[in-house]
Amino acid sequence: MDIQAEKLDIIKWLAGVNEPSIIKKLIALKQEQQADWWDEIDAEEKADIEQGLAQIDRGEGVPHEEVMAKYQEWRTK
Repeated sequence: MDIQAEKLDIIKWLAGVNEPSIIKKLIALKQEQQADWWDEIDAEEKADIEQGLAQIDRGEGVPHEEVMAKYQEWRTK
């Protein structure tokens, strides 16, 4: 059986599952399989993010609303 047929078979089976423990196990499996985006980015990107967070902690950030008001003209084009 090909992978698409296998997936459809699982979907049909899952639609009929009423056992909470099975659903919980499937949710746990799904979470295990999902990659954390932090682990997918390189060291330079992580450093940039950490620098930005440090700036916010020091009060150097600009609120989103302020930025959006400043650049309102760009949003309407």
